[in-house]
Formats: sequence, structure tokens, C-alpha cells
Amino acid sequence: MPDFTGFPEAALDFYDDLEMDNTKTYWEAHKDTYATAVAAPMKALTTALADEFGQAKIFRPYRDVRFAKDKTPYKTHQGAFVPKGPATGYYVQVGAPGVRVGVGYYEAAGPRLASIRDAIADQTRGGQLEEILAAMQAAGWELGGDRVKTAPRGYSVDDPRIELLRHKSMTLGKSYGFEPVIHTPELLDRVRADWREAAPFVEWVLTYAKA
Repeated sequence: MPDFTGFPEAALDFYDDLEMDNTKTYWEAHKDTYATAVAAPMKALTTALADEFGQAKIFRPYRDVRFAKDKTPYKTHQGAFVPKGPATGYYVQVGAPGVRVGVGYYEAAGPRLASIRDAIADQTRGGQLEEILAAMQAAGWELGGDRVKTAPRGYSVDDPRIELLRHKSMTLGKSYGFEPVIHTPELLDRVRADWREAAPFVEWVLTYAKA
């Protein structure tokens, strides 16, 4: 496997044009660009990170349009995900807006979601999560995820951690945008450092998210 040398500008240009012309005609005419400027660098990046974080799943470029109103056939970014638990792990993507990293639990339901909420409501465990999130947000991570509009059943709107309890999924993301580093081998070190920084959050979820 060749060493990771960064995502070339052609990768961003490819997705910028794909957003304007999301058709099979465009894709077929530029599939070599996708292979060399997007797929190959993503494979090299995730392979270089695999010894520390685990093997990544590199997502297919095709959208599942079977039940979607939007029938455009291709995703407008290339993502890769390192699973550490059910729908929980590390993420990186490249697209027209540049490069972005993320971590989180992207889906939780039933007993697993109940277990996470029990941990959030607990003074000690919930306090640990608040400290982790505060440190990450101070370092530039943005908190996201799907949330219910009101208090979940069994919890009071006056709970001191009600905003966290509303989460059905919880993600943290950081964008490098168009920073020159994304075109260089140093991007590998940036992603590695950010995933390390996010590891306490992933470990918290894996510890308390019981099915």
C-alpha cells in the first residue's frame, strides 16, 4: 500500500463538480479521478491508522435511492468509519468542503439508549461525560446528533443534564476545511491526534452503552 500523501486538490474539484452534475454520465467520465484522487488516498490514510484504531469501513460512493425522494445516484463525499461498538466509532470524510473528522454513536435505541441515558443522569458518570465534552468543545469539536424535542420519558425537564439526555445519537466533529494540510502527508498526524483526543468520549460510550 502506497504511503498517504494527502488528498489532492483534484479530490475537492471532483466533488465540487459532482454536486453540480450528479449523473452517471459525469461519473463515468471522471471515475479515474475518483479512483486516484479520492479512493486511493482514503485507503492509504485509513490503512496507516489501522494499527492504532482498527480497520476502517470505506463507504461505497453510491447512494441507496430505493426509498428516497432524492434520486441522485452518488454521494457527494467519501467517508470512512472505524467501528468500535454498535454504530460507535471514528469517522473521516473528504468532499467539496474539504476534510472533516468525527466520532460518536450514530444510532442507539431500546436498551442501549436507555443505558446511555441512565449514565448521563448519574451524577458521577454524567459528570465524567460533561468534562469530556467540555474539553473537546474547547479544542474545537462541535457537538451534534439527533435529539428529541422534549424531555425523554422518565426524565424531568429540570434535570441538570437535560440537553444531553435529549440526544438519541451523539456526535462530535471537527472540520479542516480547505487548510493546506489536507493536501499533505501531515494530515495523517492531524487525524491521528484528533482521534486520540476523542478517544475518552468513545471509551465512555463503550463503557456505559449496554445493549
